[in-house]
Parts: sequence; structure tokens; C-alpha cells
Amino acid sequence: MESCNSTLEQTLQDGKLHRQVNSLIVAHLRDNNLSQAIPFFFFLAASAVASATMTSLNVEAPPNKLLELVAKGLAAEKDDILRGVPSNPLYDSATLVPAAYGTIPAPRAAAVDFGIDNALQDTKVMSKNFTKHETRHLSEHKNIARCARFSPDGRFVATGSADTSIKLFEIVKVKQMMLPDTREGPVRPVIRTFYDHIQPINDLDFHPQNTVLISGAKDHTIKFFDFSKATAKRAFRVIQVFLVSDIALSIDTHNVRSVSFHPSGDFLLAGTDHPIAHLYDVKTFQCYLTANVPEISVNGAINQVRYSSTGGMYVTASKDGAVRLWDGVSAKCVRSIVGAHGTAEATSANFTKDQRFVISCGKDSTVKLWEVGTGRLVKQYIGATHTQLRSQAVFNDTEEFVLSIDEPNNEIVVWDALTAEKVARWPSNHIGAPRWIEHSPVEAAFITCGTDRSVRFWKETL
Repeated sequence: MESCNSTLEQTLQDGKLHRQVNSLIVAHLRDNNLSQAIPFFFFLAASAVASATMTSLNVEAPPNKLLELVAKGLAAEKDDILRGVPSNPLYDSATLVPAAYGTIPAPRAAAVDFGIDNALQDTKVMSKNFTKHETRHLSEHKNIARCARFSPDGRFVATGSADTSIKLFEIVKVKQMMLPDTREGPVRPVIRTFYDHIQPINDLDFHPQNTVLISGAKDHTIKFFDFSKATAKRAFRVIQVFLVSDIALSIDTHNVRSVSFHPSGDFLLAGTDHPIAHLYDVKTFQCYLTANVPEISVNGAINQVRYSSTGGMYVTASKDGAVRLWDGVSAKCVRSIVGAHGTAEATSANFTKDQRFVISCGKDSTVKLWEVGTGRLVKQYIGATHTQLRSQAVFNDTEEFVLSIDEPNNEIVVWDALTAEKVARWPSNHIGAPRWIEHSPVEAAFITCGTDRSVRFWKETL
């Protein structure tokens, strides 16, 4: 009897869950505002689902509740993967994934809590010392080295160039090359070189779980490379980025200025010459543009787009000087920090690990820290001039320091992130100022890419 009651209770719970899911699906289709498709078709789809599942078409549900739950589920699934719980692969089984790729090492230290700043205003906080680093020339492209990106697990770093090539370095081999006595002969840290773009490459990103590297370029494409296959030189998938004009019914292709994978790996964002980021479903290549568009100036091209650590938000840095925060589920612009860098371009923006703050860099020679919840300016890091190049400002892996470039002096400048005091200024060893700086997410190491075509690796001196 107890077993029958237990089975009945489970059946009732399952039925309740199915009704809740059906209600959310109906509400989502009825209220959908992301797609460029004609909304009437979504209403018809909602009606069909409502009829088939005996659900009221007027069911009440919070806006975008289904998308919010899916996003949370994907984030939880990612946590399972990082803990070693098996998951279905995104791509076909022919892709050979090296063991443990995507497993994130434990952080060296907790991230800085900038939220305690107000409590310490009357207390003198001593700035920390930034440990000395050694540097090594890794490789040269045939033209300007324009961008770089570390894999989430810190095992690889890729660089993109104006010569249209992409080089992939394995960090273990980079460190071997830097040893004073390498008995096994010359070490080649470049393990892959890809050639498939026809114009300069602007940005790169790694899939969070699979051995897939994407690149965005001036040739209006996003290309997917499988770096588990030693013989693969070209992309196995390509997205041609375009936008259909509702007024002229014309197709306008766009320079892909920035790319960012969703933490689940199922979606990606592309920042282009268009002021709104393009959202792509990785499996179907379906493109979505939000209908929740704020007023953006003509010069609103996106220099950089980055997801937060859970995908709940994303941030854009634009040529009009603004930093904008977007809801990662509804794609609604939740905050526009207009004039974040005055009338100068905002060249980079990224979240802290706890998603409470955003650090931005601009051609007004400032680096700024913004509170996500209020949009207020929390910190300003002064003392590095960058007015010409699309310079970056990045945290180190523990978020205790901020790094950027001083163009006139060809130097790397480091600030204590909490006190905003400048604590280091080093020659970059490039011939001419570096164009890009990118820090490893897991250790005290970073990479710089130069207008002198060279790629340099920096690591902490022990």
C-alpha cells in the first residue's frame, strides 16, 4: 500500500511539473520578442501548444521565466562538468578531446571584494607588490599580432594576426622553452597554425568544454577550428555575419570585431559594426537580435563583447564611448553607461568573476571599474596613455591587480586593483607599443601582442 501511495505521489508530482513546463512554453512563445520573425507566427505556435497540452493561452508567467530557468540549468550543468560529472558532447564523436580539457584549476586566491571599499575609506590600505615577471619572445606573425585569448583552463593561448593566420600555443611547451637548460633540443610552442580568413582577425575565444576555437575577422565571418586534430588547417564551420534591414529589405554584412562564447558553449555573441550584439545558436546558427534596443548613436559599433561567468549578463564596449550591460536571458539593455570614456572609444570591457563589477578601458587613457548594480564609478586607474590602439585593461588571475598598456612609452602598467595605486611599470620589450594584453585565467602569466608582429609570454619569477 505504501508503495502504491509513493507511486501515486510521484505521478502527481510529475504531472504538476509537466503542467508548469507547458505553461512556461506557452507564455514564452506568446511573449517572445527576441526573434526577427513576424510575431504573429509565435502567437500561432503558442495557440497550438496551448491546445495540444490543454493549457490556458492566457497563463500568467514572469517575463522570460523559461529562458531564465534554462540559463540557470545550463550554468548548473557546466558546474557538473567542471566537477567531472559526464555530459553529452556538443560536437560529433569524431572530435578527439584531450583528457581533462576544460577542467579549471582551483584559484590561487579569492577574488578581491571591491564591495568593502566604502568601509575602508577612512583606513589607509597598503598596496600590494606585483611580483616580477620574466618574458620571452614566442613567435612572429607576418603582420601585426592583433589579439590573443587563453583557454578557460589556461592550457592554451591563441593569437590572431593581420596576416589572417591564427597560432595556437601550448603553455606547457612555452614554459619548457623558457627553461635555461633544455636538453631535449629546441621546443616548438606553436602546436597549430590555422589559415582560413581572408582579412585581419579581430578576436578569438575558446569553447568552454570542447577543443574548439572561434575567430572573428574583418571578412565578416566567424570561423570554428577543431584544434584536437593535428592536420586540420581550416575551419570546419563558418558563420557569415549579416543583418537584414527591415526597411530596405537588404542584406548588410558586418566586420566581426569581437566574439564571446556563452559559458554553456551553446551560444555565442558577436560584436560588429552594428550597435547591437548578434546572438547565435551554435548548433543551428540561428541569429537573434533583441527588440529591446536603447537609443544608440550612429557611431555605436562594438569594440568588445564579453559574457559574465554564468552567462546571466553580457557587456559591450562601443566606439561611441559607452559601456552597456545586457541581460543574458532577455537580451534587454539593463544599463547604459553613456560617456563612460567621454567622447573617446570604449575599447574593452569585462566582468569580475563575481559579476558585481565591470572593468573598462578607453582611448581617453583611463581604465575604470563600474558597479553593475548601480552603474556608479567605483575605481579609476590613471597613469597609462592609450589613445591610438584598441588597448585592453585586464585583471590578473586573482583580480588583485589591473594591467594595461602605455603607448608613448611602450610600457606595461600595473595597478593595485583595490587601492588604484600604480605599483609597476615595465618595458614591454616590443618594438612599438603592444596592441593587446591578455592574462591567464588560472596563473600568474600573461601574453602581449605587438604592432611589431611579435608575441611575448610573461610569467611570474619564482
